[in-house]
Amino acid sequence: PCPKGGSCNEVGAATSMVWEPCPAGSFNPTTGCKSSAACESCPIGTSSAMRGAESIETCAPCRPGTVAAEERSEICEPCAQGYYQNAVGATECIRCAAGKFCPKGSSLELDAQCDPGTYANLTDADGDPECFACPAGLSCAGGGAAPAVCSPGTAAKPARDKCAMCGVGTHQPYA
Repeated sequence: PCPKGGSCNEVGAATSMVWEPCPAGSFNPTTGCKSSAACESCPIGTSSAMRGAESIETCAPCRPGTVAAEERSEICEPCAQGYYQNAVGATECIRCAAGKFCPKGSSLELDAQCDPGTYANLTDADGDPECFACPAGLSCAGGGAAPAVCSPGTAAKPARDKCAMCGVGTHQPYA
């Protein structure tokens, strides 16, 4: 009988059987199969580079930072820059949040590396957040922190990391 891990096809007038292994990303746990349709697909979120696999055990779950969005995946693809995935066996990557940084293959969001007096707006197509000068009336601690509103009695000039007390004879009544 035809062994596990593939199928046997009849070849030539002598009807000899030729074993054809299942392609990568699939397996066949059954003997005696005569059709490549007997090869079962590895489920989404898993991959297998092995040809001729005999068991679903060869379909390994994707590790964090990688995904397999389709059945019968040969490899788990790394998340693109600007995306991450922290789960095992995932099928899609998650967009990096505003003010975060996600290099290719990220398994977590990293804080943006903006200087004090600046803030990270949105992560753009290259996955690296853009740092912008802090607007007047707000303080920006840098890193991945969002701009903070100055409290009444304090103010901040553009591109400052801290709110300062208002000068004598001046005030800022807004929070």
